[in-house]
Order: sequence, then structure tokens, then C-alpha cells
Amino acid sequence: MPLIGTATLVRSARAEGRGAGAFNVITLEHAEAIVAGAEAAGRPVICQISENAVRFHGGALAPIARATAAVADSARVPVALHLDHVTDDALLRQAADCGFGSVMYDASALPHERNVAATRAAAEWAHDAGLWLEAELGEIGGKDGVHAPGARTDPDGARAYVAATGVDALAVAVGSSHAMTTRTARLDHDLIGRLRAAVAVPLVLHGSTGVPEDELRRAVAGGMAKINIGTALNIAFTGAVRGFLATDGTTVDPRRYLAPARTDMAAAVERALRVLG
Repeated sequence: MPLIGTATLVRSARAEGRGAGAFNVITLEHAEAIVAGAEAAGRPVICQISENAVRFHGGALAPIARATAAVADSARVPVALHLDHVTDDALLRQAADCGFGSVMYDASALPHERNVAATRAAAEWAHDAGLWLEAELGEIGGKDGVHAPGARTDPDGARAYVAATGVDALAVAVGSSHAMTTRTARLDHDLIGRLRAAVAVPLVLHGSTGVPEDELRRAVAGGMAKINIGTALNIAFTGAVRGFLATDGTTVDPRRYLAPARTDMAAAVERALRVLG
């Protein structure tokens, strides 16, 4: 079916008491696995492509974006396309022509006033282009910024930031961290509740692979609307490839090991979506 807007998908998830699952696309196999997992779960899904993934593809957004959109077009569930962690304004301005319904504009490394000004300008451009814009406050957690385990978003700061920038969704720091390979993160659920009360826009949880399933369920119940998951797919993918090559040292056809990798990624997506609602 045709791509659905991210805003519509997130609103529907909130109305039904679910979290909207957003999964990172790096290769075509990722996109196929995300859609297959969503179909198996019978849930809508967000395919998101990060600026880092675009860089991996030589800086060209259109090929991976249009390939992902083509996979979505044949899906039996609604699929949205999201451009994630964009710092390059030139890349931002390609989003509308490549099928995206939303962008996460990341000015968090800038000083706060410059973050606000840049994000406000990005939101104005995105709204003129019919796009939904997600953002986050400035760097407050050391090396890993807002996604360091000890970082926390201040509700008053979040309220002021949303009002000053006009963003449509806010990524918040509540205890998760990017690129975790173990599920040991503990979320600050009291803070989630206070943030939900402080801002009217949907809250987004980044780094969700490291969050245990019961914590994710509680976070969704407490007000987290969009749940970003990336590393879990790569763990499944790489594990399947390693397992295959460990038992078959002669295969040179990548389809032989990419097929089980794609299947295992799809299973990871299906499980995550069931956890989220």
C-alpha cells in the first residue's frame, strides 16, 4: 500500500495505546525484514534511514530511500518513511522529494541558542514541505550527548524548547543509550510522566535496543509514542551471518547467508512490535 505519513501513524498508535515502532534501514535487506516483521505482527511500522546510513551509501539518499519506499508500496500494512538524525541542511531538503513523511533534525551538538534557531528554521521548512519534524535538546550527557545513560531531559526545558522551535515530536533522554548490545538500561518512568505532562507533542525514545521488554511496555503506557530500534536488527543480522559462515566455509554466494539474516531481522521486528502493543 502507499506510504503513510509518520504523523498519522504515530497518532493512530497513541490512540490505540501502542508505541509506534521505528526501525533503522541500512541495506535493502533491512527494509525487507522490517516490512516482513510488521506484516507478521499485523502492525504499522516506520522505516527510518539515518544520515549515517546515507553516508554509508556514498552520500546518495535517493537510491536507498526509493528502494525502501518500493518495498513499502508492496506491504500489507501501513509503512511510513522517516529520515533520522539529520545534521546537514542539504540532506534535509532532499527529504520531500524522496518519499519521506518526517525528519529528525539533530542540532543537539550546537550551543542551545543555535540549536533552537536552527531547529526552528528546519521546522518551518519541513512544515512548508508537508513534513513532520522531530528534534532534541542540546548536548547534556558528555560524549554521547542526550543519549548517554546518565543524561536526563528537564521537563521545563523541554516545554520551552518545543514552544520556541515548533517541532512536532521530541526525542528525550530518560535512561536509554544508542548502540547498546545488552538489555540493561533502566528508564526513569517518573520523568517520562512529567515530560508527557509538560509537552503536547509526542515523545520519542532513542536507543531502545538496550531497554528490557517490560521497561518498554511501561514506557509506552507512560507516554512514549515513537520507539526507535536499530541495533537489535544488526545483532540479529550479524548473528545469522556469523552462524552460517561458521558452519559453511565454502559458500561465496551472499544470498545464502543474507536470506537467514533477513529472516532473523524480521523476527526481531515482529517481536518488538508485539511488545510495543
